[in-house]
Amino acid sequence: MTTGKIITVLGVVLVIIGLAVSYAPWLINWFGKLPGDIRIQNKNSFVFIPIVSMLIVSIIFTLIINLFFRK
Repeated sequence: MTTGKIITVLGVVLVIIGLAVSYAPWLINWFGKLPGDIRIQNKNSFVFIPIVSMLIVSIIFTLIINLFFRK
């Protein structure tokens, strides 16, 4: 694929994600609430480490990239 096509596809994907976040927030409510995501909260501080959520996002992106760039 040429650079222009890649940028166009990425732009379309970003628009779709933006519309989903704006008009259908229930589609991404799972993010950060999975077992394995670490939340530490005190009176004055809050630490959030989304380990499992990032693993799932990484797997999804890996599958999508492999579908586009497979020869």
